[in-house]
Amino acid sequence: MNKNNINIVIAISLVLAAATARVVNASLLLPNFVPIAAVGLFCGSVLKDKRALAFLIPLLGQFLADVYFQLFTHIPGFYWAVDQLFTYGAILGATALGVTMKQHKPLNVLGFTLGASMVFFLVSNFGYFAHGWNGYSFSGLAKTYIDAIPFYKNSFLADMVGGVLLFGGYFAMQKALTAKMQDARA
Repeated sequence: MNKNNINIVIAISLVLAAATARVVNASLLLPNFVPIAAVGLFCGSVLKDKRALAFLIPLLGQFLADVYFQLFTHIPGFYWAVDQLFTYGAILGATALGVTMKQHKPLNVLGFTLGASMVFFLVSNFGYFAHGWNGYSFSGLAKTYIDAIPFYKNSFLADMVGGVLLFGGYFAMQKALTAKMQDARA
C-alpha cells in the first residue's frame, strides 16, 4: 500500500470516528460538542492532493450522522433546508481553509482550527438568520449570533480537542504505519 492510500485510509478512519462522536455526544446530551469544523479542516489539509475526497469525506460524515438521527432517534437529522445548506456550506468552508494550510506545525494547526471553527460558526448561523427566525434586519442578525454564542462554546472546545486528536492521531498513525512498512521491506 503506497503512502497516498495510507493517508486516505487513516483520514477516512479518523473522520468516521469523529462522525460517530456526533451521534454519541447527542445521546450524552452534549449539544454541539462535535468537531465538525476540525473534521473539514483536517480533510482539506491532509487530502489536498485528492480534493474531491477532501471535500466529500466530511460531508459524507455529516450526512451519515444526519441519516442516523433521522431514522433512529427523536432528533431530526434533516431540518429546514436553508439552515441545513448553510451547515453543509460551513463544512465546505472549513475544508477549503484546510486546503490552504501549508505546514502542520502545532501552532499553525491551532490557528487554522480556530479559524475553521469561526468560519463554521459564522456561516452556519447565517443560515439560521437566512431562515428568518429573528427577522431580516441588522438587529435580527445580531440576535442570531448573540443567541448562538452559548452553543459556540461547545463547538469551539470540540473543534480544539478534535483538531488535536485528528492531526495528532493522524501523524502518530502515519509514523507507525510508515515504520511498519519499512520493517516489512527489510
